[in-house]
Amino acid sequence: MKRMFTVLLTAAMAFMLGIPVVSAQKQVPLVIEPTVMPPVEPILVGVYLPMTGAAASYGESTWDGIRAANEMKPQVSGREIRLFLADTKSDKKEAPNAVDRLITKDKVSAIIGEAFSGPSIAAGPVGEKHEIPMISPTATNPLVTMGKKYYFRACFTDPIQAEIAAMLAAMNLRAKTAVVIVDITHEYCVGLGNYFVSSFTKLGGKVLYTSYIKTGDKDFRTELTQAQAAKADLIYAPDYYTEVALLAKQAKELGINIPIMAGDAVQLNDLIKLGGEAVEGMYFTAFFHEAAMATPLGKDFLAFYKKKFNKDLDGNSAMGAEAYFVLMDAIQRAKSEAGPDVREALANTKDFEGLFGKISMGEEGNMVRAVVINQVKDGKFTYVTSISP
Repeated sequence: MKRMFTVLLTAAMAFMLGIPVVSAQKQVPLVIEPTVMPPVEPILVGVYLPMTGAAASYGESTWDGIRAANEMKPQVSGREIRLFLADTKSDKKEAPNAVDRLITKDKVSAIIGEAFSGPSIAAGPVGEKHEIPMISPTATNPLVTMGKKYYFRACFTDPIQAEIAAMLAAMNLRAKTAVVIVDITHEYCVGLGNYFVSSFTKLGGKVLYTSYIKTGDKDFRTELTQAQAAKADLIYAPDYYTEVALLAKQAKELGINIPIMAGDAVQLNDLIKLGGEAVEGMYFTAFFHEAAMATPLGKDFLAFYKKKFNKDLDGNSAMGAEAYFVLMDAIQRAKSEAGPDVREALANTKDFEGLFGKISMGEEGNMVRAVVINQVKDGKFTYVTSISP
């Protein structure tokens, strides 16, 4: 009786104190419901390039590099990087529309592109308006990023490229006079030509005159015979590969042996396919050569690209990948996909070990990096040297 009283008293006290009473005869199993984690959302990145039209070969090459880099590094901080591609149709008037679609329709957090300076200049204000960071792989004209808070570039600028080209002309080729033949259709060509004139003149060289051509022109005999009559030591052609290849072929046909030097826009295999023996010996400033890819990332990407596409890596593909890796590094450091956060991280890029070596973001969103000097030799692009600014 006393024991029963004690049990009842204990139960009553437990009830009053809110302590659950567990029967000794029957244990109730404890069931823990599994926690359902929300799905991890991907980070959306836009790409805008000329995939159709006259400049499609540049766009296709750049896109190959970007998507190969994306396959190599498909995630940042455990989140998938999902790419959206918009075609600018080789038209700078279409570029702002392409960027607007990526931002308003696809809801991207950052954008890679464009490959050319003209479309990049035209589309820049759209990214600024929406505070979406953009990085161009190969647009070298200073106006692309000048005065922009959200536009960056992975490549060097035309003033740097022109300075190195002028040094090569004056010191290595011993040129004292030069003629410049510029494609007036493109901001890139006009800008690079003007910067070369300035740099070559500062080194004591004399630019005899500048001739202007247009994309699609087929006959350059007048410009070439004028250069020969002026006894120029060098023809500087800061133009795209089609025009430069035709220029070289017609010079050879006319028996004109004036050396022709070009800029980064000629580094596609189509230059050699179109120009053949006429482009043999040509020097040009460039972003890339396989021999300059000495970093672990560079070597890994080179092997991955060749295995994926079964072809050699070219300059536009390499720089497309470089822009992708720089952007991924910024997103990772920002620990955010918000535009202002990624912009801040891009601006603070320092000593990032890219495909070719350590690179850092300088003023006005301009990457500080070496300029590669290449030469066409034995029907292929041959590495000469790299020069840091």
